[in-house]
Amino acid sequence: MTVESTAAARKPRRASKRTSAAKKPQSAEPQLVQLLTPEGERVEHPDYSIDLSPEELRGLYRDMVLTRRFDAEATALQRQGELGLWASLLGQEAAQIGSGRALRDDDYVFPTYREHGVAWCRGVDPTNLLGMFRGVNHGGWDPNSNNFHLYTIVIGSQTLHATGYAMGVAKDGADSAVIAYFGDGASSQGDVAESFTFSAVYNAPVVFFCQNNQWAISEPTERQTRVPLYQRAQGFGFPGVRVDGNDVLACLAVTRSALERARRGEGPTLVEAFTYRMGAHTTSDDPTKYRADEERAAWEAKDPILRLRTYLEKSGHADEAFFTALEAESETLGKRVREAVRAMPDPEPLALFEHAYADGNSLVDEERAQFAAYQASFADSAEEGK
Repeated sequence: MTVESTAAARKPRRASKRTSAAKKPQSAEPQLVQLLTPEGERVEHPDYSIDLSPEELRGLYRDMVLTRRFDAEATALQRQGELGLWASLLGQEAAQIGSGRALRDDDYVFPTYREHGVAWCRGVDPTNLLGMFRGVNHGGWDPNSNNFHLYTIVIGSQTLHATGYAMGVAKDGADSAVIAYFGDGASSQGDVAESFTFSAVYNAPVVFFCQNNQWAISEPTERQTRVPLYQRAQGFGFPGVRVDGNDVLACLAVTRSALERARRGEGPTLVEAFTYRMGAHTTSDDPTKYRADEERAAWEAKDPILRLRTYLEKSGHADEAFFTALEAESETLGKRVREAVRAMPDPEPLALFEHAYADGNSLVDEERAQFAAYQASFADSAEEGK
């Protein structure tokens, strides 16, 4: 056989190999942990069960409704020029309220910048979330007052913070747990992979809660990963589970189980809440440029609030008086948020230099003095012009 014929014989095999490598792994769609169907039917799961009173069920519904109303009000305020930016959680209420209500008071939360529902569960005043987006502070609450860290804009970095904090919790001998929130886009960051490594090796009591809302801004999940996100945990040596992120009961049950596992000293868990971002990534984004209306319509049928309301009505756990009173309460919350944002004072210019260093710094002191003199020059110019 000639060299030319040998090369020709090899070509089909190389082409076939390239074609095979380009194909995605063929596997069945992973099952979601689900306790409440999109039609509002209660179902059971062999590994996760939950038994809530009618009052507790109404409380979860109230949490989601008020969180959605606050979120809608913040979006409207941004459109009116009252906020510089806003990241909506529309569609992700069940993932946040379910996981947030699974936490104990002594657990610690490391959020991204979209966990408005978790903040609600931790007792952070909703108006305090808006200061940063209005540009009047760097975070309007004390993280240690509610065990809820400040919002993190850098994608994925909060998972490192959570892992380090959890390692400290373990060394202190406490039985509390830590939870870190991040999105499907952040799962591609190196910080997240490093967090998985350290938490597994040091058996840190941390739950990684990934809200897979299908889109990392304009990039769909299938362009970020060849396998379902929860399966990544296997490569790091700890369990992962996918939960219906629009099912508040399932999110509560799965997160509670993962937190209890962490408290028992069994290490980290990755929870992938399979949900959908109904709105834009932020108010500076236009999702109509990269996703179809049909996709959103399909997810609207899985709305987390509607399915719980349907269940409450079918089971007789809530009457019309409850829903009417809740609507009035949401209107009151919307009004309070509007008034609070518009009343926020501008920060003192020199406050920029506060808290840069815990014990002060000579360079910062010098810069503060220079900036104070610069500010004073405007007053001098105005005085001279009189």
